[in-house]
Amino acid sequence: MVLAAACCWCAAAVAAADIHAYTEDVPPLNYLENNNVQGYSTEVLRLVAKEAGLKLSIDVLPWLRAYAKVESTPDTLLYTIVRTPEREQHFQWVGPIGPRRIYLYRLAARDDIRIASPNDLLRYHNGALAGSAAASQLAALGLQAGSALDIGHSDATNLKKLQLGRLDLVAMLDWAMAWQLRLQGKTEKAVAPVLLLDGKLEYWFALNRATPPERVKQLQDALNRIRADGRLQAIRRRYRSD
Repeated sequence: MVLAAACCWCAAAVAAADIHAYTEDVPPLNYLENNNVQGYSTEVLRLVAKEAGLKLSIDVLPWLRAYAKVESTPDTLLYTIVRTPEREQHFQWVGPIGPRRIYLYRLAARDDIRIASPNDLLRYHNGALAGSAAASQLAALGLQAGSALDIGHSDATNLKKLQLGRLDLVAMLDWAMAWQLRLQGKTEKAVAPVLLLDGKLEYWFALNRATPPERVKQLQDALNRIRADGRLQAIRRRYRSD
């Protein structure tokens, strides 16, 4: 009876939400800590929903499941997502909420590393996250896995390899690099970006296409207000130094 009552209460709480948001575990943008969804984008979304006067629920799912859920379910929202031409017609969009930049980094002390063109990367041992866009981009430049390209299974592992001298350069999202250094008690000055691999796109919130346009406008207007009065930038400063 107690379990049934609890399930009914949870169902009622979810049903009461105006927007059901789905995200994945990618710190520091969105991540689970002590069973609570946190991160830069999560903070922004909660503030935007509050500013818009909308009730919000958030669940963490694997990315493909979250993506499919929002594509097929009205009044749902997906974050943190890059707005691309391929995705444009699949969602309604609110944003942008932040930049997306992927750099190749060296240790700040390694001023012997010089990159004038992508071809120079062949002279160094480069690291990238398995399955990432950066790994694919480096492979397309001619870097071979096992020689000039080392594939790691986490950003933390790749940063540790860089610090130990097992890598000369590591490709990482700037948000992720700042986060990993902060976890170690270090500042972003510990590393230096040497090549921008990808900096053309930004992060957004994506809503199901059947979501009422007036609700999408409520969210966009709320985001515009928190950007104009500095609240968006204040959240960003808690996660980034720039």
